[in-house]
Amino acid sequence: METNTPLKSTDNGKMAAIVSYITVFGWLISYFALYKGKKTSLSTYHLRQSLLLHLATFVIWGALSVIGTILAAGIIAYLGYAFSIVSLIYIVLGILIANNSQQRPLPFMGESAQKMFSTI
Repeated sequence: METNTPLKSTDNGKMAAIVSYITVFGWLISYFALYKGKKTSLSTYHLRQSLLLHLATFVIWGALSVIGTILAAGIIAYLGYAFSIVSLIYIVLGILIANNSQQRPLPFMGESAQKMFSTI
């Protein structure tokens, strides 16, 4: 009986793909800890999509905050709530697609992410 046998990973990049959607910190963990040693097409595809999703979320939240501060309008708060729901739906959709080991683009942004971050 061998005691020092390495564990065989049947992950195929699925874990890195899933974790990348869970906040920016999850993306960083996914990229530096899970992805760097074993790049797969699945993890690469989802790292690109989740990076664009996180960047878009950051920019839109920043814009809504600035506009809401300047205008002091309550409607901006409702836009923020609606955007939060849409962002959460995209995150869940991305996780589900990654969990099924599919390379399907997220609506309205998936193809752009593959072109924009082709160096990842």
